[in-house]
Amino acid sequence: MQEKVITFASPIFFLLIALEAFIAMRRQRHAYRVNDAINSLSLGVMSQIINVFLKLLSIGIYVWVAQHFAITTLPADQPWVWLSGLLLYDFLYYWLHRMGHMTNLLWAAHVVHHQSEHYNLSTALRQTSSGHLFGWIFYLPMALLGYPPEVFIAVGLIDLLYQFWIHTQQIGKLGWFDRVFASPSNHRVHHAVNDIYLDKNFGGILILWDRLFGTFIEEQDAHPVVFGTRKPLRSWNPFWANAEVYAAVLKDALSTRRWVDKFKIWLMPPGWQPTDLAARSAPTTFDLQRPEYNPPLRGALMWYCLAQFALGLNITTHFLLSANTAGGVSLVLYALWLLAGFWIIGGLMQQQKFFVLLEAFRIAICAAMVLSSASWFGITALTGTVQACIIAACAACLLALLLIFKTKPHGYLSY
Repeated sequence: MQEKVITFASPIFFLLIALEAFIAMRRQRHAYRVNDAINSLSLGVMSQIINVFLKLLSIGIYVWVAQHFAITTLPADQPWVWLSGLLLYDFLYYWLHRMGHMTNLLWAAHVVHHQSEHYNLSTALRQTSSGHLFGWIFYLPMALLGYPPEVFIAVGLIDLLYQFWIHTQQIGKLGWFDRVFASPSNHRVHHAVNDIYLDKNFGGILILWDRLFGTFIEEQDAHPVVFGTRKPLRSWNPFWANAEVYAAVLKDALSTRRWVDKFKIWLMPPGWQPTDLAARSAPTTFDLQRPEYNPPLRGALMWYCLAQFALGLNITTHFLLSANTAGGVSLVLYALWLLAGFWIIGGLMQQQKFFVLLEAFRIAICAAMVLSSASWFGITALTGTVQACIIAACAACLLALLLIFKTKPHGYLSY
């Protein structure tokens, strides 16, 4: 359900992103960079692809707990059930979100949403691909209290969609609204790396939770917000964006001598190290004035990456709409091909030769599949006309790739 609603809402998201970018330009506040926006949006699309498989974990566990351990079954046709369900979900989301900043295991998933050094509506769509692995634990109270699965899914979607509009710098403070609800001003603070703002304003819809539990701070003119993370990602690789904290914590877990620390480190706050590792580590400082990560992306390469992202986005729509009827093997191969595309776009934006070869290989696989089977990943039969159009598009992509990188000056690309 969630994937389909987000799929159909995507045109509205992109319309609002375009509107925000236009307003920012009119105000001479350049809120967008093409490479950063493509990276954020790619991460969001990838999360939807992977969630097709992981939702069986989170939704399945919720349904099982509700069926076997619920103290009652609440009626799904009563408005008070929906309203109280939304309120309870938002309360539980606050604690999931807060713990997502306080424990390495949950931060490893949530960090993806904070990695962008820009703050705009594309950042709202920058989502983790591993959040469902452990996030379901926080919502089990709803299952135990008897909230039907359809209520849980719907209020979760409402909570998620609400948070889209608060990821903008184009809306200032909103008076009384800021005191009750999560708002653009309140949420800008949450994405800040300034010392004064760290680990504040976790509310999804209501900021009242932060006021109640001591994690609220108001945005202050004396401290302009700086966005990103304290350990900048400095990469457009969406797989590495999802893996970087897991890899760093795992490295420390394997390196520390005490067995208790190998497990404890996953439950400790980001930056914590066991005593033996801390003694060997050089102190690190964070520079608010650090330069942004911004490898050049211009001309034909920029347009190629934009075109491939747009194609990938539209094809992902077909993937999501086909997920419930496609065979398991076909769905996995389809997902891997799509994920490879977004990964390769990141590599091309970093101008690495290896990804040029991978892109050519990915396109060739697509053309060979369509030629040999007259179907799209064994899910949709293709007419002769559609086959010809896909093969022509593949040929055009390969030609564009050749022309773009054949004309790049020596040394422009790196390994």
